[in-house]
Amino acid sequence: MDNIANADHTPMMQQYLRIKAEHPNELVFYRMGDFYELFFDDAKKASRLLDITLTQRGRSAGEPIAMAGIPYHAAENYIGRLIRQGESVVICEQVGEPGAQKGPMERQVARVVTPGTVSDEAFLEERRDTLLGAVCSLKGSWGLATLDMASGRFRVQELNSIELLQAELARLSPAELLYPEDAPWKSQISDCRGLRARMPWHFEHESAYRQLCQQFAVHDLQGYGCELLPAAITAAGALLGYARETQRSALPHLRGLSVENARDTLQMDAATRRNLELTQNLQGENQATLAAVIDQTRSPMGSRLLRRWLHQPIRQRDTLRARQQAISELLDLQAWDELGDWLANVGDGERILARIALRTARPRDLARLRDLLALLPAISGWLLPQESQRLRELRTAIRPFPALADTLRRALVEAPPVVLREGGVLADGFDAELDELRGISTHAGDYLIALETQERERSGIAGLKIGYNRVSGYYFELSRAQAEQAPAHFIRRQTLKNAERYITPELKAFEDKALSASARALAREKLLYETLLDTIVDELQALQALCEALAELDVLCCLAERAHSLNWVCPELSETHGLAIQAGRHPVVERMLTTPFTANDLTLAPNQRMQVITGPNMGGKSTYMRQTALIVLLAHIGSFVPASAAVIGPIDRIFTRIGSSDDLASGRSTFMVEMTEAANILHNATPDSLVIMDEIGRGTSTFDGLSLAWAAAEFLASERRSLTLFATHYFELTALADQLDGVINVHLSAAEHDGHVVFLHSVRPGPASQSYGLQVAQLAGIPNPVIQAARHKLQQLEFQSAAMKGAQPSSQPESPAPMVAASLQPDLFATRFPSDVELRLRDVDPDGLTPREAHELIYALKQLL
Repeated sequence: MDNIANADHTPMMQQYLRIKAEHPNELVFYRMGDFYELFFDDAKKASRLLDITLTQRGRSAGEPIAMAGIPYHAAENYIGRLIRQGESVVICEQVGEPGAQKGPMERQVARVVTPGTVSDEAFLEERRDTLLGAVCSLKGSWGLATLDMASGRFRVQELNSIELLQAELARLSPAELLYPEDAPWKSQISDCRGLRARMPWHFEHESAYRQLCQQFAVHDLQGYGCELLPAAITAAGALLGYARETQRSALPHLRGLSVENARDTLQMDAATRRNLELTQNLQGENQATLAAVIDQTRSPMGSRLLRRWLHQPIRQRDTLRARQQAISELLDLQAWDELGDWLANVGDGERILARIALRTARPRDLARLRDLLALLPAISGWLLPQESQRLRELRTAIRPFPALADTLRRALVEAPPVVLREGGVLADGFDAELDELRGISTHAGDYLIALETQERERSGIAGLKIGYNRVSGYYFELSRAQAEQAPAHFIRRQTLKNAERYITPELKAFEDKALSASARALAREKLLYETLLDTIVDELQALQALCEALAELDVLCCLAERAHSLNWVCPELSETHGLAIQAGRHPVVERMLTTPFTANDLTLAPNQRMQVITGPNMGGKSTYMRQTALIVLLAHIGSFVPASAAVIGPIDRIFTRIGSSDDLASGRSTFMVEMTEAANILHNATPDSLVIMDEIGRGTSTFDGLSLAWAAAEFLASERRSLTLFATHYFELTALADQLDGVINVHLSAAEHDGHVVFLHSVRPGPASQSYGLQVAQLAGIPNPVIQAARHKLQQLEFQSAAMKGAQPSSQPESPAPMVAASLQPDLFATRFPSDVELRLRDVDPDGLTPREAHELIYALKQLL
């Protein structure tokens, strides 16, 4: 197709190819009557992705034209499927009237729909943000801008390292990410979805600055706090240009920029978000996550806000305390049911407003906004007597809009149709001209009968009648004999052999209206609908603030209900370094259990900065550590926490190193992934960081792993001085408590009963004495012969280790704990099972043996060994 000159094609295909040349990477939906058609390679691709029929119809330039089509009225479903597969679609509409011009009907691109710029309800996940992102590098800083087209939320930030950029991209997960095509660092963001390379000139700082000032109608950007962030401004300008290019319209709902600062948030890298399973579990599903447990919001915009809070906890103590006070007041009033009934009916106001601003709103969007506005007097009235600072602030934004509410109430029918195309959206009585046009169309017959009767009575001519034909239109008809009696206001229109036809000013006026009444009524209704959108846009900024306040009220009600239902407490936000949690619980695990959850205390302080945690597999080490991180995170969104009491000191970051898997796409082994995550922690942790490390060093040989684990723990305790939970099966690490200040040992307890291990899940002081590894293997279903063989091998290793230690020269100084690798390394956490020698000796009575029997026993025991 690309090698054939446009001149060789039919005029219609020439038009198509011109449009396609401007959008080579998108699927062009080319309007032809009641269908959108796709041609050539687009048709083949759409046929494969949508499972629609691929045909060949006609020839152009001597080649058959591959075609695939979808009905116009069903396009939304098909476009949605393509967007979810990461494709972009160009919607090309007919703009001319059939027969009004020579050649093919003119068509123009009406809109470009991409994964990051969708705003239509059918294309969006109700409870998740869909973001467009742009990233660039300028003078050693990384600029990142994101836009939620469906709400108008426009944010920028500058970062000083690629690692921080990667962490932010993992948090935001934009559906589409713009970057300069000549960027030397593009391989470092290759894991991001929706990557879209743009020409370098799109990322030009001066042009970006001008575009932003023009969009916000300001002289400079100082009022938005980003004047001195050139990389962020450049990224934002590139993003804005792309948004305008795809929407083909003004973006009035983009009214400003918000600057995000890493110092204001509790930082978490991608591994930490994944390990803590905030909104997605390790299997990539939504079940058994923190969001699944606490999200009892009643509106989609409340649910999305809660997820933003979870992924971006804040450090501003004043804001957090204000949220705590609001939750406490809602909790005292048990207001979530009453408020929840109202909030459940506010709908998705922020996305409705975006569609109104983009002129893509449907009639039912306006009906939902009407219903939302009708609830405001009740919600505002409920908030009026409340005393907490944050509820008072929300009340300022949640105010009635009486004039707009009345306009929408009068304008819209109770249940509007899905689309405006056929009319019937605006209510009778809203506009006199529309009512008249509808009346003409609906009651034309009645009007003509009344007019005919009126003229018959006025003229006294019994045979007078009204007729109609396409040539003459409406007319009064009199016979030739009655023509002499025609009233003076009758104007002759046509003379026939036996009759005369007349028109009157009144009938002519009716004809002009009646013949075009339906079309004119629909045109009038569309004009009034656009005027209605303009009326709403005039209030857009206040309405956006209203929806943000309603979303936050929804989240606060949700957190109050969770605190009540799940028995959570308000944490104390202290300025003293450390954590103190009494009877802490894991919010997700507790909800999954059918038995009571074993709560545990935790204290981390300057004189007790690190806990070295030992204990058996399945004993609860990971749960204990993760619950600590989740309690800290919940406290930093303003929520109550699952504990009987909690004091949370300053925390700047949460790091986790829990489990690993191969990263085959990047050629990294499990151990390499583990070491990469550990390196990030060791480089970036501070004394205010909460660090969780689980089983560091297990991905390599025993000696290497033990040495790395020892050195990492020592570095965190001595150099970084972070608040650290360090779980390990290397029993040697328990010696750190004797060698370093601020390090203590704790263990998860278990007991053995009737040959079976019982996990108590209780945290106790000191190191564990056994690992119960073989019992856990037995619980997992390892065949009994394997278990027995493992027991014998364990006994041999223990015996050999003890013998080699005993053979060391007494003059050699004792090595520090990690250097026990000089001997054969046993599992020093292993369980001691009775050996065959011990079993043989158990029933021996030494005093009852004869010398000969004793001699034979010695040989037998030696043989067993």
